Amino acid sequence: MTTTIALAGKGGVGKTTISGMVIKYLVQTQPGAILAIDADPSSNLNMVLGLDLDWTVGDIREDLLSQVKSSLTAGGAAMGALPGGISKREFLDYQVRSSVSEGDRFDLVAMGRSEGPGCYCAVNHNLREVVDSISKNYRYVVIDNEAGMEHLSRRTTRDVQHLLVVSDPTQRGLVAAERIASFREQMDIHIEHTWLILNRLPGEMPVPLQERVDKMGIPFLGFIPADTKLVEFEYNGRPLVELGDNSPVYQSIVGMMQQLDL
Repeated sequence: MTTTIALAGKGGVGKTTISGMVIKYLVQTQPGAILAIDADPSSNLNMVLGLDLDWTVGDIREDLLSQVKSSLTAGGAAMGALPGGISKREFLDYQVRSSVSEGDRFDLVAMGRSEGPGCYCAVNHNLREVVDSISKNYRYVVIDNEAGMEHLSRRTTRDVQHLLVVSDPTQRGLVAAERIASFREQMDIHIEHTWLILNRLPGEMPVPLQERVDKMGIPFLGFIPADTKLVEFEYNGRPLVELGDNSPVYQSIVGMMQQLDL
């Protein structure tokens, strides 16, 4: 069985950093391979994980549509095979599998840029099926989602066991997190558990923030302290998974992950 962990939150709250730390925890403590899905168009989870990224699923989609247009111009059928007799589904399956960046017990698929002005419905449906087919080969799937949650069901048809909603330690951030979490009721996928995480908290939890958290109706998983060491890594471009095991950031993730049924 595959356990899927998805992260959501407004832009800039640190979802990608937390995704990297979750993957580091799974590698160190859990059996089985891990698939990281970078669903943010900015596609920088690879930098956190220390992996090269040659191309994205968005690049593959654009390449396919370009080939379809060329085929139409040459008199081919819009829904038929590509030049050489390969079907669109076979093309996507091969290309997506070839785009996987391989790490130590974890792999990465980057979704890349959003759809352009062309017709993407059939292509996106096939892509979702391909990504889900690949995901079945992994014990854990960690999805670093783009800001908000409205696109999560476009990326996967899989159930999500744990949705981690990330907020900065501000009242405005908590309001945004609450709104984002409310979108889960409107999605086509089943989310079993939803949790709230506060990131970059400078010191102890202020009483007004704690009172607001207590009223949100989302179980509070924990907070991640602000850490100058992590900032140094960001300045130098070092992969954040290289943070020491004693890092306060990583230890906070360890404590939170131990609360989940993984």
